[in-house]
Amino acid sequence: MNEVKLRIFGKVQGVFFRASTQEKARELGLKGWVKNEADGSVTAVAQGDAEAVKTLVKWCHDGPAQAKVSRVEIEAHRGGSFDDFSIVH
Repeated sequence: MNEVKLRIFGKVQGVFFRASTQEKARELGLKGWVKNEADGSVTAVAQGDAEAVKTLVKWCHDGPAQAKVSRVEIEAHRGGSFDDFSIVH
């Protein structure tokens, strides 16, 4: 099991980034969560098969069509067990 924490910066709020991330993560069979931050960034934790996690990380560098990602910070993470990939409010 591989797990990462991502912090995505740029125009990533108000562009369906969370919903699109959730959809992509579920498509890849990943578990975890995604949420908006007060500073305008988005944070996500993804857990699952190493190749699937790698694919999501790559996708987050672009995001949905309306997003303009300026940078993605990636760190290894050990957060526990998740049942699904959810949007945190």
